[in-house]
Amino acid sequence: MAAAKAQVGVPIKLLHEGEGHVVTVELKSGEIYRGRLDESEETMNCSLTDIVCTARDGRVSKMEHVYIRGSRIKFLILPDLLKHSPVFDKVKAMKQADEAKPRRR
Repeated sequence: MAAAKAQVGVPIKLLHEGEGHVVTVELKSGEIYRGRLDESEETMNCSLTDIVCTARDGRVSKMEHVYIRGSRIKFLILPDLLKHSPVFDKVKAMKQADEAKPRRR
């Protein structure tokens, strides 16, 4: 029996689409990092460069590079231009196909 291939969901695909763009990452600890997303992994681990970090107490500092573990992330803000990403075309097609199916009662 072949090993099952893990499916990557839409949020992770969208995160990968955000590579090269400026993103904002808020950690569970309350720190906020804003910088260019260089790399991301399926576990949401992120590598950022040219970062402005805002601590919980409001202190602002600049960093050249930071690696953030995915389990520490509370949420990510991606650029608005990604709402036109090809990732959503498949989701829209699936919704339209589902709506076109006759409903059984």
